[in-house]
Amino acid sequence: MSLERSLLAAQGYIELEMPESALRELNELSPNDQDREEVLQMRLFVLMRHKQWDAALDVCTRLREVWPECTTGYIHSAFCLHEMGRTREAKDMLLGGPAILLKEPTYHYNLGCYDAVLGNLEEASRHLEKSFELDKKFREIAKYDPDLKAVQDLLSE
Repeated sequence: MSLERSLLAAQGYIELEMPESALRELNELSPNDQDREEVLQMRLFVLMRHKQWDAALDVCTRLREVWPECTTGYIHSAFCLHEMGRTREAKDMLLGGPAILLKEPTYHYNLGCYDAVLGNLEEASRHLEKSFELDKKFREIAKYDPDLKAVQDLLSE
């Protein structure tokens, strides 16, 4: 089966809430295809959607090793760490990432969330404002994010 067809099949299994089948489809790809960016990202998507944070973090590590210019490995590593209750490490992961992350609104938004959870409310507000500047949709998302409860009053309209 071709790579493209396997990725489509995995996507279909994800939509049918069949994560084991999606992962099996990806596992059947050739060893040469296992480290392709789209395969790693699909595997990561399956694992994160089903809250398998440890396994997802392993995939993120591989993404950062093989595709260091790919921001997904950093942003999702941090998210996995945060979901595992390791928010300080999540923040450090993002701050230690490549400069290209500074162009990502998700980078700033997630730093805002992590700082809010860590009690760094002014830093949180600064990061969130930057994310809103880069992508206005984050302002709406922030209104309902439980991580941002402590800074809701600091966020300007």
